[in-house]
Amino acid sequence: MIEIAQVLLFDRHDRLLIYLRDEKADIPFPNYWDFFGGHVEVGETPEQALVREVNEELGIELVSYEFFRSYECLQGDVYPNKKYIYRARIDRTIDELTLHEGQRLASIELDQCFDFKFANILATILKDFIAAGGWPRGCG
Repeated sequence: MIEIAQVLLFDRHDRLLIYLRDEKADIPFPNYWDFFGGHVEVGETPEQALVREVNEELGIELVSYEFFRSYECLQGDVYPNKKYIYRARIDRTIDELTLHEGQRLASIELDQCFDFKFANILATILKDFIAAGGWPRGCG
């Protein structure tokens, strides 16, 4: 089963950072919103993959993060996979970041979460995260 590490990444104002996937017919879920992260490569831990992917996608070194939950995706995605979901906060805002993959960045408040069309099961993961009290206090 393919393993994927992704992060619910919050900016300095406790807004969730997400990105719009490219508009390419040959990629899964084109034009859907996504969390940062990606495939765990052979020989990597999910944590190593997370740090590498965030660096590739945003050009930042993710040094602090915490594990939230894992999900086995047997349907609703292009192929069966296991997602390792983390939570992290960076001391930057959207204006201080450069997106290296995807069409554009967004930073969203709690009350905006479900205005976006998320890839695969990410909306379910986001609902679970909010229900578990994972969203930073005082936001939304």
